[in-house]
Amino acid sequence: MLRLPAWTVSRAPRSLQGQMLLAIALALLVAQGLSAALIWREQNERRVQLTVNEAAFRLIGQPPRENHAPDGRPHGPPPPDDMWRLPRPLRVRVDGRSPAQEGDRDRADVATALHEVLETQGMVHRQVLVVERDPRSDAVIGPWFGNVSKRLESFGDRRPEAHLIIASIQRPDGTWLTARMLAPANERQVILSLLLQTILLYLVLVGAVALILRRIARPLKALTSRVEAFARERNADGQLEPEGPDDIRRLIVAHNAMEGRIIGLLDEKDVMLGAIGHDLKTPLAALRVRIEAVEDETERARMAATIEDINRSLDDILSLARVGRPSDPLETTELSALVTDVMGEYEDMGEDVTLEDTVRIVLPLRATWLRRAMRNLVSNALRYGQRARVSLAREGAEAVLRIEDDGPGIPESEIQRMMEPFTRLEASRNTATGGTGLGLTLARAIADQHGGSLALANRWQAGAIVGLTATLRLPLAA
Repeated sequence: MLRLPAWTVSRAPRSLQGQMLLAIALALLVAQGLSAALIWREQNERRVQLTVNEAAFRLIGQPPRENHAPDGRPHGPPPPDDMWRLPRPLRVRVDGRSPAQEGDRDRADVATALHEVLETQGMVHRQVLVVERDPRSDAVIGPWFGNVSKRLESFGDRRPEAHLIIASIQRPDGTWLTARMLAPANERQVILSLLLQTILLYLVLVGAVALILRRIARPLKALTSRVEAFARERNADGQLEPEGPDDIRRLIVAHNAMEGRIIGLLDEKDVMLGAIGHDLKTPLAALRVRIEAVEDETERARMAATIEDINRSLDDILSLARVGRPSDPLETTELSALVTDVMGEYEDMGEDVTLEDTVRIVLPLRATWLRRAMRNLVSNALRYGQRARVSLAREGAEAVLRIEDDGPGIPESEIQRMMEPFTRLEASRNTATGGTGLGLTLARAIADQHGGSLALANRWQAGAIVGLTATLRLPLAA
């Protein structure tokens, strides 16, 4: 399995548009690279085949010219007939030894193909040699090539760039039949042209894909922002206007409809809970007045406690219903001061609470709700663990509030269930042994309201549970 380096993964874009563009760009880069390589290979094979054909034609179809005239003097180079075509006497020669010299570039690919062609044509030979060299360094055509260069320079033309290909076969009598061919040295221009074409096509394709992805991703980004805002505020203001492709338009329309329905359900819930609270608290208040006429003080106290339990349960239920749709705005608050204030309330009541290490942290929050969450957590620690130790620290981009107690803890299998409404380890509804079971649920809902989290964990020592730690995490930036 292919694994990318860690730095590559860490720097890769995380957005949908970025990842799709990166994947498509890499795929296009590989495809364009392969295409360019195949085109270059095809052109190179074509050049080799043209060279083989020209060499075979010259070696088979043209009469050779010996190195020396009948009087024993070497032939001088005749005037050139054009810039690239060698004069006929220089095209094919018979040499007494191999034409290879130091500095030649061996062209074994051409030699192999030429050997097959010569065998097909029935031309007997011992060896095939094909080399490439600078025409200026060749003893046969060097003077002629120099004359051509000077003549072109005298007319202001650029000095000709070419390479010389020498194809030679050793005949049965030991002599070498040699053909010389000039070819323009344009490999660099071909490579540069191919590279520029590849880059241009790559940029055009990537640009077109980027525009298409942007058109697709823009409404998705807007939808994501809207969902995040709705999760925080839960209001129906500023619903999205459908845009983009049809599939995304349908998604936005469906989201707007779902959002409207959720808002309607929440409004109905608030109205219902408000009515329940009003309709129940009014008769409870009347009952509280009527029980004063009960002569038995013990019975009167029990009835009053029952009424207070019902009122407290109603308050918790209404608070839990309202925490999802807070009406008060976020305000910049010094969290350490709020923690100190809450701990002071319990110290004034004579409770066994300890404020441990704290750091100064300022962040946007709803102080009233967070104070309620802290009270619930500290009260649970005092109720089940006899004492509470509170600390505040900064960990990365979070403010971390920890409340520890020395109680029996919670069985590991029950920790998550304890966050659910009306859940208690003690099965009765007696408030003296644990309340209504809404304290942790309300604290977790308040943490969620601020974009944070609440977690419970047992503290272990020597293999035994020695207490419970409630950890409330809040992001430093809202």
